[in-house]
Amino acid sequence: MNFSQLLVEKRDTILKNWVEAVRLDRQISSADDLPGSAIRDHLPDVLMAMATVLSQSQDSDIQSIVQNSLEHGVLRAAQGFAPTEIAREYRLLRQVIFSTLEADLLEGTAREVMRVYSVIDATIDEAIAQCFKSYVDERLRELQQLQTHAELTNQELTRLLKANQENVSQLAHELKTPLNSIIGYSELILRSSRKNPEVQGTVPHLQHIERVVRNGRLLLRLINDTLEISRYESGKMKLNPEPIDVRSSIDDVFQMLHPLAAAKELQMVVDCERAPEKVVTDPLRLQQIITNLLSNAIRYTESGSVKLTCQILSDNQWSIAVSDTGVGIAPEDQLRVFDPFFRADNSSTRVPDSTGLGLAIVSQLVKLMQGKIELVSLLGVGSTFTVILPLFVKTPASHSTT
Repeated sequence: MNFSQLLVEKRDTILKNWVEAVRLDRQISSADDLPGSAIRDHLPDVLMAMATVLSQSQDSDIQSIVQNSLEHGVLRAAQGFAPTEIAREYRLLRQVIFSTLEADLLEGTAREVMRVYSVIDATIDEAIAQCFKSYVDERLRELQQLQTHAELTNQELTRLLKANQENVSQLAHELKTPLNSIIGYSELILRSSRKNPEVQGTVPHLQHIERVVRNGRLLLRLINDTLEISRYESGKMKLNPEPIDVRSSIDDVFQMLHPLAAAKELQMVVDCERAPEKVVTDPLRLQQIITNLLSNAIRYTESGSVKLTCQILSDNQWSIAVSDTGVGIAPEDQLRVFDPFFRADNSSTRVPDSTGLGLAIVSQLVKLMQGKIELVSLLGVGSTFTVILPLFVKTPASHSTT
């Protein structure tokens, strides 16, 4: 029996069943918001190359398997897959291939069946090895970029901290946790690699790298937020107003943050029916405000919905309101939520990756854009942040703290 030709003929069926299996598998949540083409990725070429390996009349196309698996690892790293999710993908692939070919395998001789099982297993193992190799390389490259970026910002951060000593102690405390994690896991990765090079492609090793990258991102975000606060306080933040399409700006932020809400199974609603057609404002700063408010709402909401409402209030004012069904803010904390580094002491409402700077940046940007921000919140019910801005920002002059 020509199992090589059989694999080619059933390739589309295997692809369809595998994509469906990945979507249904709750242990591969990173694929939930991906289109079928992004999940399928390199698999058609790998199956074709696998068919050449099974064939006794063609040259084995091992190089194609290697190349496509390398590209698959890079793509999965960019898509935010965890190493366990990639391993799960290949496990499902193995199951789908054998279940699809099962009836035909039962008609083959024992020698044919043993050969098919052996070749398919070896091919998938090679694909996994190459995929993990490129995945690790991509994660290490991202880690190197984070390190380089941190080094480049270190001088400016040091200069700003010397000029603003008030928050040095608090900042040092906030930097300590992610920094210790980065150092600890980096040392663990290096020790493991030196003692046994074979561990580099294992799932625990990849998970250590994931933790380093995740904490590196958190540390970098904290640094960048701190620099943003310092630029405002030093009067170096400037506005560059221009006519913008409000609906388009809101939609751009919505598309960017929708996967975060989908990952928590939150409903995101946007109501821009009464939004102004055009306003004159700083598009970058407006997007920062909307992004921070929406991401903050998603971060502190475990179930329910996040809603953004935009409308004209008068001839010269308009508003953006972001409401959530999250943990809410206690009355005694509502006056301080816009202070830099402030986070409520209630452990049930605290989020691990919060820096305590997002709302402070929003408040300062709103002031810079000649507006105001209001808060209505009930503990355990949710919060609504309303930003009121002028339709036309008066001047593009630099912000002054005087």
